[in-house]
Amino acid sequence: MADSTELQARDTIHAGGTWRAAVSGATREILDPADALPFAVVAEGDEKDTDLAVAAARRAFDEGPWPHTPAAERAALLRRVADLLVRDREELGLLESRDAGKTLEEGRVDIDCVADAFRYFADLVAAEAPGRVVDAGSPDIHSVVVHEPVGVCAMITPWNYPLLQASWKIAPALAAGNTFVVKPSEITPLTTVALVDLLIEAGLPAGVANIVTGPGHTVGARLAEHPDVDLVSFTGGLISGTKVAQAAAPSVKKVALELGGKNPNVVFADACATEEGFDTAVDQALNAAFIHSGQVCSAGARLIVEESVRDRFVAELARRAERIRLGRGTEEGVECGPLVSEQQRAKVEAYVASALAEGAVLRSGGKRPEPSAERPATGYFYEPTVLDHCHREMRVVREEVFGPVLTVETFRTEDEAVALANDTEYGLAGAVWTADAGRARRVAGRLRHGTVWINDFHPYLPQAEWGGFGKSGVGRELGPAGLAEYRETKHVYQNLAPKPVRWFAG
Repeated sequence: MADSTELQARDTIHAGGTWRAAVSGATREILDPADALPFAVVAEGDEKDTDLAVAAARRAFDEGPWPHTPAAERAALLRRVADLLVRDREELGLLESRDAGKTLEEGRVDIDCVADAFRYFADLVAAEAPGRVVDAGSPDIHSVVVHEPVGVCAMITPWNYPLLQASWKIAPALAAGNTFVVKPSEITPLTTVALVDLLIEAGLPAGVANIVTGPGHTVGARLAEHPDVDLVSFTGGLISGTKVAQAAAPSVKKVALELGGKNPNVVFADACATEEGFDTAVDQALNAAFIHSGQVCSAGARLIVEESVRDRFVAELARRAERIRLGRGTEEGVECGPLVSEQQRAKVEAYVASALAEGAVLRSGGKRPEPSAERPATGYFYEPTVLDHCHREMRVVREEVFGPVLTVETFRTEDEAVALANDTEYGLAGAVWTADAGRARRVAGRLRHGTVWINDFHPYLPQAEWGGFGKSGVGRELGPAGLAEYRETKHVYQNLAPKPVRWFAG
């Protein structure tokens, strides 16, 4: 790794078709979480850079061709972007791995999913009818409902899935004919910068795609309050999301918020009645909790298991958690990478300490691993942790940890399982494991979560809406509703044979 003084700052702010440095000249080092060493330097924008980017997006929407480009042409551009993503899969997957700390294979899968999102929204908008005819009850009336782009969209994306979360916003926004300004997380901005380059290469007109790299308290806050922004879409934590909504309220702009979850993974004893069923349920509980070191909004961080199988299930879960191979994500055979930052690891450590003080029993993990060749001492690593004998009053059960920590609760009846699973202020996702098809449907129907998996965990489909209940946010991403978020609806009523109405006698 080169000394940080040898790293050259990149112009990572793009506004009106031009890459440039921050107005202030400020920069930020991007650290590899596997060793805490800088490997890139980006522009550190602020409110002035944000205003310039919004002005460019405003001009491109009000005066440029993109909002009026036929849907088939917009779709063709999105497909070109998908092809470019496939072309650059290895480079982008590696960049995502180094930037966010995830394994190289996870990074590659993310790029595949990003390409899928662009293709899905291309296909969706290309296949649509130009409008919905409304029967007004008269042959002299032509009435149609049409969809139009919202305008300038502000997108504030998280650090855990930088490019994937950006694509869930950018692809439908472009499909609908909008312009945008995206603010990626200041600690993981690199693949979003690369995506803007690909949009330009694909032929997107200048000013349609704009990016400002910089912190949330300046760039994000300005985007949320800016009077020339018509919509703000935010993915991140509850506290920050609340601030975004408050900042957006005075201008009454459209707001979409995806704010995380505290997701239950409910395992009934009958799911473990066979050795294959038991092994699958344990394996998927590991997958639910520890993919990307638990830094996933839909992570199955709450294991709710039937009491009769709890001891065996938790013992095997802990045994396998201890065998998870931690290390630099780019190393062959590594299964979990580091946490994204020292701040995030300290937060996880505080939650574990709190749980133990409140009576939880540590079954595995709960500490930093020993350093090794593939796991530098300076990296932000933390062992996959299983906490048994947890209950609802514990902070670790109530609050989103966003790390490799799995809590265990038990139940005896179906009603108790549902009550525990719904006993959260969030409502993003959840799962139920059972061999009883009737029970599976009953429990899934009673869970107050935006996505419910039955005998599975984590898969999503770009065709199916993603969003949550409660404090998991408002609005939806993906699916037809994900496209609708970036549109306004207009009713055009045409009288083909106008006559005087004589409402007023004079």
